[in-house]
This record gives sequence, C-alpha cells and structure tokens, in this order.
Amino acid sequence: MKQSKNRAHTFAEHVLKVNHAGENGAVHIYAGQLVFGRLTAPGLVAELREFRIHEETHREIFASELRRRGIRRCRSFVLCAIGGYVLGLMTGLFGRTAIAATTVAVERVVLAHLREQLRFLDGSDAEAAAAISHIVADEQEHHDRSATHAAEGKFWPAVLSPVVEISTESVIWLGMRL
Repeated sequence: MKQSKNRAHTFAEHVLKVNHAGENGAVHIYAGQLVFGRLTAPGLVAELREFRIHEETHREIFASELRRRGIRRCRSFVLCAIGGYVLGLMTGLFGRTAIAATTVAVERVVLAHLREQLRFLDGSDAEAAAAISHIVADEQEHHDRSATHAAEGKFWPAVLSPVVEISTESVIWLGMRL
C-alpha cells in the first residue's frame, strides 16, 4: 500500500510541474495571438485577453502548489513559453479561425489529460486533485467558445488541429520525462 501511495505522490508532483509549464505555454499562446490578432481578429481581442487572464490564474494555482510542496518547476517551463509564443504569433497572423482552431485543439488534449489525472489522483492526493479540478471549467469554456468561432471556417481547423494536437501531446510527454 505504501509503495502505491508513494508512486501516486510522485505522479502528482510530475503532473503539477507539467501542468504549471503547460499553463505558462497557454499564457504565451494568447500573448502571441494578441500581437497579430489586434489586426486579423479584432473581435476576439477581449476574449483572448480574458482567456490569458484565466491561464495566468491557472499558472499561479500550480505555482502555489509547487511552492507548498517545495518542488521546482518543470524543466520544460521556458520551452513551453517559447513554443507557445511562436504558435500564438503564427496563428494570430492567420486570423480568427486559426486562433480559435488552435485553442480548440490545445484544450481538447489538455482536458483529456486533466480528466485522466483526476481519475488517477482520486483518493490519493486531494490537494493535487483540487488544483486540477479548479481549472477544468475554465478550460472547457475556452474549448467551447472557441469551437463556435472555429466552426466559421474549414481550412484552418483542418490544417491546424492535427498539428497542434500532436504538438501539445508531445510537449506533455516530454514534460513528464524531464
């Protein structure tokens, strides 16, 4: 019993670190999208700012939990910021449906991982589960609102979704191993 509890705790620590880095990436995706989105998708600017504020709050939730546990941030923290910003700049340049398709693809992957994490952590690490649970509704809202915008076009959702989903999965996989 003790060994499985330790393994769950180690899993929780890894998850918190990777989620923290992922939220940093999300903050930077929105920051990058705002650079060009002001020109290419002015109707989304308020929503992008709102989503960025949510992601900054999520990042702080995970940072607080890491500090409470005395755990250093994930080694992929800076990589997530750089990659997120570049992705945000590129998709912001392509406009409204590219921006929305990116959010839908990222959130689809993130929500699946968060739900899997919650199932694994149920009963083994209440604090980690609470930190994760706190952000799921926001992430679902980002997905659902962006899905409405992405439905306005066919090209960018078809082109970006698989690339962004694979990239997001790869960053999570790498983060769990660093």
